[in-house]
Amino acid sequence: MGRFVYFMNVSLDLRIEQVPGDNGAGEWLRISEELHREFNALARDLAVMVQGRVIYEVMEESQPRARDDASLPDILREYGEIWTSKPKVLVSRTRRSADHNTRIIGGDDAIEQLAALRAQTEGTISVGGAALATQLLRAGLLDELLLCTHPAILGFGRPLFDDYDVPIELELLEQRTFERGVTLHRYAIQDVREASSC
Repeated sequence: MGRFVYFMNVSLDLRIEQVPGDNGAGEWLRISEELHREFNALARDLAVMVQGRVIYEVMEESQPRARDDASLPDILREYGEIWTSKPKVLVSRTRRSADHNTRIIGGDDAIEQLAALRAQTEGTISVGGAALATQLLRAGLLDELLLCTHPAILGFGRPLFDDYDVPIELELLEQRTFERGVTLHRYAIQDVREASSC
């Protein structure tokens, strides 16, 4: 069985974007070459990428071009190649087609389809998108968080999760520090019953 891992850059106050539509491109992010190489290594090891429509469309616009743009640094071209070739699932009620090794899951049974994907997959399945991650969390399907925390407090903006009213305990699995004060934290999500019994 696979593991759903929510990969996200976050501020210290757990915001993933400050301005609606910045889609992970805010000036508060401190992505060094060292950190980007880590992103590439993590992405290379994925079995599947699962993305919500907004994140998918940002990546669809930028990554195939990045792969072929000789003016970009190697690490950006490499990530473009990884994203373009990696098996992907787009979760969307509105999209009917997608390129770049992507299949679409939509409709009222999307979570059931994702549960089946998890059961049939060996390895890590990345999750991109706060709404999607929240739905998987509510369904008890989200296994881990992998957060790159940037030393900034945004004060407002899109939170890491939508509203969620059940406490959940996390187990720290890994912690590393990168240049420019960025820390990577990997957490296992404990069973909700375990969290409520503590």
